[in-house]
Amino acid sequence: MNIPIKMFLKNITREGNISNFTWWLGEGVQGQHQEPTLRNAEVSKENCTYIKFDPFQLILSPDCNHRRGFLCTHNELSASNTKSTMVSRHATRLRPKRSSLSDMLSSVANIDKLLVAAEEELRRMETTVDEPTQDNRDNFIRYLLLGATKLLDDSFLPDNDTIIKIIKCSSGILFLSINKCDIEDNPNPTSLFEDVFEIFRIVSELVGLKYQKQVIFRHPKGTIYQSTHTPEDLGNAVLGSEQDGIFIKLPSFSALKGQLGQYDRITVQMATFLRNPHPSDSVQISGTVCSLLLSNKKSEIKLSNLSDMIEIFISHPNASRPTNSTIVLEKNTKVLTKINVTDPDVTICLTVEPNANVSLVLRLSEGLPPNDTYFSNTTNLSLTGGYRWMITPEMYNNSLGIWYIESELVNSSWEQGLELRINSFMAKCVYWDIKKETWSTDGCKVGDKSTPEQTQCLCNHLTLFGSSFFVMPNYIDLSRTAQLFSTVSENFVVLALLCAFFGLYLVTLLWACYADRRSRSKRKMTLLEDNHPGAQYNYLIGVQTGHRKNAGTTANVTVKLTGSDGESDTHVLTDPDKPVFERGAVDMFMLATPFPLGEVRNLRLQHDNSGGRPSWYINKVTVQDLQTRQVFHFFCHCWLSDDHGDNMTKKTFNAAKNNEVTSFRNIFQTRTSTGFRDEHIWVSVVDPPSRSPFTRAQRVSCCMSLLLCTMAINIAFWNIPIKEDSPIVFEFGSMQITWQELMVGVQSGLLMFPINILIITIFRSIKPRVISKSQKGDSEENFRPPPINLPSILKETEEVISMISISPRNMMSEVHRLESTSDLRYALDMVHDFIQLMQGESESAPHWVYCSKFLLAGLCHLLMCLEKLDERNFPSPQEYQQTLNITNVLVRKAEMVFSSHLAYCPPPVKKRKKTPTFWLPWWCVFLGWFLLLSISGISTFFTLLYGLEYGKDKSIKWVMSLGLSLFQSIFILQPLKVIGIAVFFALLLKPVAVEESEEIEQLKLEQQIKCGRYSGRPTL
Repeated sequence: MNIPIKMFLKNITREGNISNFTWWLGEGVQGQHQEPTLRNAEVSKENCTYIKFDPFQLILSPDCNHRRGFLCTHNELSASNTKSTMVSRHATRLRPKRSSLSDMLSSVANIDKLLVAAEEELRRMETTVDEPTQDNRDNFIRYLLLGATKLLDDSFLPDNDTIIKIIKCSSGILFLSINKCDIEDNPNPTSLFEDVFEIFRIVSELVGLKYQKQVIFRHPKGTIYQSTHTPEDLGNAVLGSEQDGIFIKLPSFSALKGQLGQYDRITVQMATFLRNPHPSDSVQISGTVCSLLLSNKKSEIKLSNLSDMIEIFISHPNASRPTNSTIVLEKNTKVLTKINVTDPDVTICLTVEPNANVSLVLRLSEGLPPNDTYFSNTTNLSLTGGYRWMITPEMYNNSLGIWYIESELVNSSWEQGLELRINSFMAKCVYWDIKKETWSTDGCKVGDKSTPEQTQCLCNHLTLFGSSFFVMPNYIDLSRTAQLFSTVSENFVVLALLCAFFGLYLVTLLWACYADRRSRSKRKMTLLEDNHPGAQYNYLIGVQTGHRKNAGTTANVTVKLTGSDGESDTHVLTDPDKPVFERGAVDMFMLATPFPLGEVRNLRLQHDNSGGRPSWYINKVTVQDLQTRQVFHFFCHCWLSDDHGDNMTKKTFNAAKNNEVTSFRNIFQTRTSTGFRDEHIWVSVVDPPSRSPFTRAQRVSCCMSLLLCTMAINIAFWNIPIKEDSPIVFEFGSMQITWQELMVGVQSGLLMFPINILIITIFRSIKPRVISKSQKGDSEENFRPPPINLPSILKETEEVISMISISPRNMMSEVHRLESTSDLRYALDMVHDFIQLMQGESESAPHWVYCSKFLLAGLCHLLMCLEKLDERNFPSPQEYQQTLNITNVLVRKAEMVFSSHLAYCPPPVKKRKKTPTFWLPWWCVFLGWFLLLSISGISTFFTLLYGLEYGKDKSIKWVMSLGLSLFQSIFILQPLKVIGIAVFFALLLKPVAVEESEEIEQLKLEQQIKCGRYSGRPTL
């Protein structure tokens, strides 16, 4: 940072205790005084720079909304020398300055005092934050215009200093408004330029009264050429500076006579501007902008609909030259050029120059290569007429898309060694339509004298003119495919690179298929085997094992839920078909209870410390009530181990509160973890989410497709003209990486994602195929009813009563161990009392519905077992019959109670169901693979073709640029995307949703089937 700014800041800090303040840097300060070393963020357009003291440093920050002071620089356009002025928000608060607008208003009749007040007001605006405001800007322009108009009305001829001051004050307020710090929040009106230019017009009249020769005013943002002519002198006159590359050539006097012949003398003012005063997102203006104003005393002379065109030459000093391609034209062959038209108003300037005196015929066609019968336009090129074809928008009907141009010999003999040098660029001429306040092409077209450095615009009217310039992407002649492939032995760089990538892909794909086969069985949800068959209230438990080293366990884990209305039995979390609780795994279990537990408040986890690695690091547990869709979160983050953590294998966890679940930290951590494992396409290959339908093999193939597309896009846009002044970003020995090569990597990295996003979305959105179990097969083959005897009946009855008595709401005492038929009679009496309790409940609730359903299933099972039991198990046949009758009566009563509560029970309060996830049918996987293989094949073909076209040396340099692009994609762009999404969801306080899938419905159906077998009533 230079001495004046440092001294300025030093003086500010002396004025108050503000050494800890920070200042945002305006664009001018950053562009001129930026330090070479920055930290805290990558350089991008979205980052903002601020200054910090103690120690003094410049820092880049992505948080551009933070409240800080402002430090800006503006060019102060006073009558004296131009200088830079620093602005600090903190400083201006210490020394507020009075506005000079009132002095300007009172001095309109005195031009000298007016200009002094104007310069003071400009200085105040330059050193005051949030200036100029809309009112201050408009008043400044209005007062200055009144003063200039007063001079013209009085025919007062001011001196040179006065004229210069008027011009500089006008330019100062214009570009101070354009460069103000709050331009995005407080944009300028589109009429700003025209308002200021009215002052320029009046100044031109004053100069015309005093000087008869050309006068040139140069200011930091452009140049004004002023001269006075007779109408006859304007014929074929050249205005401006041919040396500077921007000038206007008027047509002959015969074309101007009809609109200028009645005037005696005409003042001509041509103004050029280095920056577009009317920026627009729809039209990109490159190069200088110019305007032409003709006036006679107080009125402006407008020219329109001229018979001959006005020639406007606009320079593009920083334009890059288009790529020249030299193609050997073999005998009886044609050259095909492919052009992608993205703007319907551009003119394509195509040059096809042979190295011999021959004639060529060019044909233009849309969508398909032209031939002798299919073309939309054609032309003949020869040495006499030149070898350039100007393809205007009318020739291609302003149609966007791919256009082909075919070149071949006509009326000429082929010679050995005939070559065609082809280059092309696009140009467009536009003018500012004051009425519509937009850039337009009406009445203007591109002239045939246009070059990449200078555009010739032909217009039949006067206004503000601009042009845009485009460099065509590299193209390849597909007709030379066989010729290029024959050079593989000389240029094997790209081929070797592709072979290495494909070999690595095949090895990785084999590993991915093996890993997918192993993890496929781990994706299933588990219906706990120790669920009571009569229990129908279901909870889905998701257990997430941590990613720490040796976090998985081989021990047997049990769980117990405790809610506001009761607690569940202790259940063993195991699955006979898959390993559970492995490192990083998410295991899902469905637990069934006889009644709702209410708000789940506690969860107890315990393991028996068995197996070779019993230590277990538990990360998180979620419990979802499948009836109400309410989710309870338990943040564990601890070891269950006798040799890790606090050496405990049994712990009780409390449910997280709502503010803990929706906290930024929890959501950000969860989203970041799942994001890197699922959304970072490269990292997710190693450890994808266990329940994602997007397999490792598909992820590896998508990575390969992304890689091939990156190579194709990179190589297609890589071979651009080398800028000698491009700075070197990295240098190691003889290897250098320039800023130009770095930008190619950035561009290709950003372009590759849209091409493959469709394939990734298809694979990610395919509905998993859930193979349902056959009800009949299960009942006939797998299900074997247990043997029926009195001890088993007593044990099952005791279990039913014990599970009901767990809830305090049921007011049933715990039953003692049932050992005889008399104990069974006692248990049935307890059941009868409970049925009467349920009958006495005036208001129904889900609790009574599920309790009565569970009791009904248990009584039906008891009745079914008693009917199959030999009566000799009872002391007497009468007692057996009496027990059977009592059970039958209890079944009927329980059935009535269940029907009554079911009919009058209000539906459970469910959380509003989120918009269901969009799933594609399973067969779309074939569509995804077809697109993936097609895009990969096309990308491979064109990458190899471009590599052979470039040659060995250029191919080696391209490989370096490709490496940068891959590095940016894997280590910068993808992580930033994951972190950005995590921050977005964390700020919106949206926790990770618990999935709802068809597999859950299948588990619920399996539990219902078990209940039907248990009770003998399939419809229960």
